[in-house]
Amino acid sequence: MSSTPATVRSRPRWWIELLLIAVLYEAYSLSRLVVRGDVDAALRNAERILHVESLTHLDPEHVLNQVVSSHVFIGVVCDYAYATLHYVITPLVLFWLWRRRPEHYRGARTTLAIATLVSLAGFMLFPTAPPRMIGGFTDTMAHFASWGWWGDGASAPRGMEHMTNEYAAMPSLHVGWAAWCGWQLWRLGRGRVLRGLGVLYPLLVVVVVLGTANHYLADVLAGLAVMGLGALASPWLLRGLDRLRDGVAMRREASNKATPPIETK
Repeated sequence: MSSTPATVRSRPRWWIELLLIAVLYEAYSLSRLVVRGDVDAALRNAERILHVESLTHLDPEHVLNQVVSSHVFIGVVCDYAYATLHYVITPLVLFWLWRRRPEHYRGARTTLAIATLVSLAGFMLFPTAPPRMIGGFTDTMAHFASWGWWGDGASAPRGMEHMTNEYAAMPSLHVGWAAWCGWQLWRLGRGRVLRGLGVLYPLLVVVVVLGTANHYLADVLAGLAVMGLGALASPWLLRGLDRLRDGVAMRREASNKATPPIETK
């Protein structure tokens, strides 16, 4: 009896993937509840980040925010990009992998899940107010709110600000997810268009999150770091899960062979 290698397993069931998404969303909700009321700590952490960036002269947020907030067309485009792209592009890339590259799906999905969970832990342990809450920056989402559905709660629809964690700047999941999407398109896409999008999309998101004053450069670097951590940890986790599943299957098979059949008269 031949066994299927762990690396050639079939495409995961869709309902299991939806369940995983639901678990991640509940984890995000938990992070929102944990940091609620910790405004002072979030503002202090933001000031520390700005102080370190100013000492190293690595603080492009101010210049980009001035450009985005001073031009209506650029500002509205960036605001819509911030409010929509990560909700659209990331699921599309996930579905594309599940449908077209099933042999790579488990590893890619696990990388994304690990990085997301690490980021959620970061939100709880290091709550950080975004630049738009600090003096010297323009909240472009509020500035151009008449052009979209959002109010003063980042990209959350008006009246639903309570459903978002406004102190989740560090690390930037926008950038982390965009880097993950770009990586998948670059390494698995066929043709120059997909691979080109794999390069341009993360760069666009970096400009958007800095220009709209929703993230610091430090958040961008942290978002890339957690995605790299997810990529490193994913193979180890999958090998462990595969060994566990194979061990359970082997014990079950051995148990079935050891159980004598019931004779019927």
